[in-house]
Amino acid sequence: MVGIIYGSSMGNTEEVANFISENLGLENEVVNVSDADADKINGYDKLILATSTWGSGDLQDDWDAFDFSGLSLSGKTVALFGLGDSESYSDDYCSGMGKLYDEVVKAGAKVVGGVSTDDYTFDESEAVRDGKFVGLALDAENESDKTEARVLAWIETIKSELA
Repeated sequence: MVGIIYGSSMGNTEEVANFISENLGLENEVVNVSDADADKINGYDKLILATSTWGSGDLQDDWDAFDFSGLSLSGKTVALFGLGDSESYSDDYCSGMGKLYDEVVKAGAKVVGGVSTDDYTFDESEAVRDGKFVGLALDAENESDKTEARVLAWIETIKSELA
């Protein structure tokens, strides 16, 4: 089973998590990180983790309060997506996803689903490694018209890794 764990303050990340769940075509469960702990997350075979970015590149509040020390993701496949504001916060667009990436890599996860930065407009992001986003970057404020197509294309790239 694939666990889709998200942190959402305004509802946008939750909305995308549910859209992914509906379109993934795999058995999955959608859980707000505020209702999860490390043991619950460790119990999934494969994961999709999501966060929005707040302030100057910070994790969403529920993820920020999460105790990552108990995560044990060795040998597990994890895909990430993040939401940010590429216009107002162009200097740290989706940087929360980069922080989440660092935590899951430290916990031993194999991260899949990196996305090219082409077709994105921003200045800097902690979520960019080796020239690609570490997962799917979305902007519900300024590029909501691109969200559905980006999500559906991303699902196709990760589906086989999560099956």
